[in-house]
Amino acid sequence: MSTAVRPDLYPTRVQGESAPQPRIDPTVWGEAPGPLGSEQLSQYESNGYLVLDDLLSAQEVEIYLSELQRLSEDPVLRASERAILEPESDQVRSVFEVEKVSELFAELLRSPRLTGIARQVLDSEVYIHQSRVNYKPGFGGAPFHWHSDFETWHSEDGMPRPRAFSVSISLTENYPFNGPLMVMPGTHKMFVPTIGETPQDYHKESLRVASPSVGSPDRRHLKRMADEHGIEQITGPAGSAVMFDSNLLHGSNGNLSPFARSNIFIVYNSVENTLEDPFAAPKPRPQHLSNREFPSA
Repeated sequence: MSTAVRPDLYPTRVQGESAPQPRIDPTVWGEAPGPLGSEQLSQYESNGYLVLDDLLSAQEVEIYLSELQRLSEDPVLRASERAILEPESDQVRSVFEVEKVSELFAELLRSPRLTGIARQVLDSEVYIHQSRVNYKPGFGGAPFHWHSDFETWHSEDGMPRPRAFSVSISLTENYPFNGPLMVMPGTHKMFVPTIGETPQDYHKESLRVASPSVGSPDRRHLKRMADEHGIEQITGPAGSAVMFDSNLLHGSNGNLSPFARSNIFIVYNSVENTLEDPFAAPKPRPQHLSNREFPSA
C-alpha cells in the first residue's frame, strides 16, 4: 500500500548549492475591496512591503509603551520561554505570544483596522501565526541577520505557502541609526533556499544570536539580490507601521545609539494555509513561536 508524498513547493535547508526559484504564489491573493486602495495594493504587490502612516495615535502609542514596559519588568514573564534576552545582556529582546499575556495588545492585534487588511490581502479568514513585542534597547540592541520569514516558517513550522504577512508597528521613532528594519524591495518574488540541516531545538539559538548558523541565504545570493533590488531602510515616527510579505528579504543593524527601537510585531496567516509537519526540521517549534491553535483573528 503506497503512501502519498506531501508536496514541498519551496524546498530549503538543502545540502551543497542553493538555487533560488521564482515564487509560484501571488502576493495579493484576492480582488475584494477593503481598507487598502488599489494604488496601495499595487505598491505592496510590487515591492513586498507597504508603509502605513499614523496607524496609532499619539495617545495610543503612550498606552502601548507603558504596557511594553510592564511586560519587560514582569519577573514571571522574564523567566518564561516567551521572553528572549539580548545575547550580551539580561535586557529583554522580545516577548512572544503577547495576545496571551496582555489584553491591551490582544485587542489591538484583533482589531478591524489590522484584520481587515489581512482578510483583504490574503482573501480569506485569518489568524495570528505569531506575535511579539521587540525592545531593541539603546547602547547594544543586537542585529537581526538577513532572512525570509517564510523560509523559517516553512522549514521549521510547516507553513505550506507564503500566504501570510507581518505588520510591525513602531512605538518609538525609527531613525537611520537605531537599527530600523531594512528590506530588499521585490525579493519576495524569489524564494531563496538556505543551506544546512536544521539542528534540534534550533530556535533556542536562532532567536538570540546575531548570525544564526542556519536559515539565512548565503552571501553570494544576498550580494546578487542587493545589487538587483537595492536596500531600503524603513524609518518614521512612532505610531507608523509597515506591513511586509512573508517571503521578503529583510534584516536590521544593531542599535549603538541611545534611542531604543521598540515595536509590536504580528503575523497574519490564512486559515487556508495552516501549519503541517515541518518541511525541514526534526519537530515543530513551540506553540508560542508558531500558533497551531487558530480561532480566526
